[in-house]
Amino acid sequence: MSVRRLAENQPESFEFTPENRAWLDAQIAKYPPGRQASAVIPALWQAQKQHDYWLPQKAMEKVAEILDMPRIRVLEIATFYTMFNLAPVGKYFIQLCGTTPCMLRGADEIIHVCQERIGPQRQVTADGLFSWLEVECLGACCNAPMVQINDDYYEDLDADNFNKLLDDLAAGRPVKIGSQKGRMTSEPEGGLTSLTTFYGADGKSGPLSTPTAKRGDADA
Repeated sequence: MSVRRLAENQPESFEFTPENRAWLDAQIAKYPPGRQASAVIPALWQAQKQHDYWLPQKAMEKVAEILDMPRIRVLEIATFYTMFNLAPVGKYFIQLCGTTPCMLRGADEIIHVCQERIGPQRQVTADGLFSWLEVECLGACCNAPMVQINDDYYEDLDADNFNKLLDDLAAGRPVKIGSQKGRMTSEPEGGLTSLTTFYGADGKSGPLSTPTAKRGDADA
């Protein structure tokens, strides 16, 4: 693992919003007395989300104060896990899966788009909108290639629909989360080849395409 250092320019203070502090207090309450340090990772994660998806030193110190932990312990955790960004990222932070399934399905095209439109990894565009980073498997191999942008997955990408996705984000237009080709979750392209019937509450079966069929019925 490479050395991870804090950003040179740091804010002077950090305080959780009332809503995020209430959320954090609820997480701490899940643990027995004296074990509040168990909430350190969700605490850091919520602090990062509040602070434009990167984690400043003052946020780490605030977490240490709330959880009654030595500051160095919180710093060790924040610098160990790559899920924590130690420097500013774009408003839309793109984590691009570059492992084998995504690469076999064309992740190199998506990397090329990022390089052309955004620049090198970790660089934030001049307008502050985008930055990107190649990461390990994000667990959506069936829908490769894919990226995670902030909290959401965008799947079944190619150069064209990824460029359109970036255009829409930059323009503030609504975007579709999930498959960019219209697939339902991880169903095969071209439609289902199995599990094509359902059983209703009356025990009768029928094709999933019938108007009365519901996905919940199929699961039943």
